[in-house]
Amino acid sequence: MELGRVGFKERDVVDLLEMYGVADEAERVALVALAREANTPGWWHKYSDVLPDWFQVYVGLEEAATLIRLYEVQFVPGLLQTADYARAVVTLGRSGAPEEEIERRVSLRVARQELLAKAGAPRLWAVVDEAALRRPIGGREVMRSQLERLIEVTREPNITLQVMPFSSGGHAAEGGAFTIMRFPEVDLPDVVYLEQLTSALYLDKRDDVERYTEVMERLSVESESPEHTTEILSRMLEEVT
Repeated sequence: MELGRVGFKERDVVDLLEMYGVADEAERVALVALAREANTPGWWHKYSDVLPDWFQVYVGLEEAATLIRLYEVQFVPGLLQTADYARAVVTLGRSGAPEEEIERRVSLRVARQELLAKAGAPRLWAVVDEAALRRPIGGREVMRSQLERLIEVTREPNITLQVMPFSSGGHAAEGGAFTIMRFPEVDLPDVVYLEQLTSALYLDKRDDVERYTEVMERLSVESESPEHTTEILSRMLEEVT
């Protein structure tokens, strides 16, 4: 439990409070309430039929984060995808899957996006490679709607979007896409998320996090500014119209 490998049941917390000599009633009540809340299934558990265990962890972290910084090279980030674009992406990765499964996965992706509009929403800072924006996923109509969606989100106060243009040549993120999440609790380390085909890596060691944070900072400097990004997206939209 102390290593975070298993969760705390309410009874565990009560027993540990006794063992540690915590007598303050208000503190005891607060900690027991935290344990109870932590054991309450998140909204995403209703998608367990299409949500692998290794990604359930990510969705939970995403919900708790105050800052999400990411670099994407192949697709538009999931939190910014339209339903039609998401459907095209899911279909590519799940060729031959039943339509019902495809729709469940699309519904999950769209549901994740609600966190950006809720009270206390996290800040999303996304750097997207130009290749992801020019790759014709789903056809002309889908890409036009997706570009319109990206232009809309650039107006949101909690969303920063930057394009990494082809003209930049090589850049710091030679390792591919990654996400860094920061949390409101000062004692919690940032977490770096690296997705693979059938699993994911979660890095929270200081050296790893600092390395990825340094790369993220360099990407932000090397990419087009948020203002110029909007202009680039508008030109791309004209090209597919």
